[in-house]
Amino acid sequence: MIQLEHLVKKFGDLTAVNDLSLQIGRGEFFAMLGPNAAGKTTTIKLLTGLMKPTSGSARICGFDIQAQPLEARRRLAYVPDFPFLYDKLTAWEFFRFTGQLFQLDAARIEKNSRELVARFHLTEFVDRALEGLSHGTRQRIAIVSALLHDPEVFVIDEPMVGLDPQHARVVKDVLKERSRAGMTVLVSTHQLSIAEEMADRIGIINGGKLIAVGTADELRKQSGHTGALEEIFLSLTAAPTTA
Repeated sequence: MIQLEHLVKKFGDLTAVNDLSLQIGRGEFFAMLGPNAAGKTTTIKLLTGLMKPTSGSARICGFDIQAQPLEARRRLAYVPDFPFLYDKLTAWEFFRFTGQLFQLDAARIEKNSRELVARFHLTEFVDRALEGLSHGTRQRIAIVSALLHDPEVFVIDEPMVGLDPQHARVVKDVLKERSRAGMTVLVSTHQLSIAEEMADRIGIINGGKLIAVGTADELRKQSGHTGALEEIFLSLTAAPTTA
């Protein structure tokens, strides 16, 4: 469902993504980890078509995001860490606008919106202008709008930003249920607990390269550590020491 082949992205002399190849299957919950400036967000922007690669390719459900952007994006949902919303709209208006972008009919927009609004505890906020809502509420609204068209691939950067424990649990439950039903989920996060709790596989990026990928147990074997994911992550991404 997600296929990255020899992705490279350069900004002048800086190589932000360096020959990165990865395949994520249908219904897989994949977590992408890495230190700051490792290349995670750049990789996501290449995957979602927000950036053009220097070389290599990214495919969604077999469609090249650069050569076949409309076909790829019909199957894709993306929620950045700080999503852009149209602040003068109410949540209902924003859901209708988003649904229409994906050419959903009015009945389907209404049905999907009402189900997701109830699930994400948003009923009291849907008639309010978005500009007056808290960051956590806006984050939930962004996730609902991204799920409206029942995407085959869901990409989210730092999903729990601004969420309290109750609503973080809702997001975790919904994404896991969707992945079990066949939606491919790619989560980029600094929160190792999310990866350890939810992911089928974990990829660790450092210096623009995918340095390790596998289940938690497979990463333990690769790193030579038998402890928690934090210990594995730190050992794999540690800066080399100098004499």
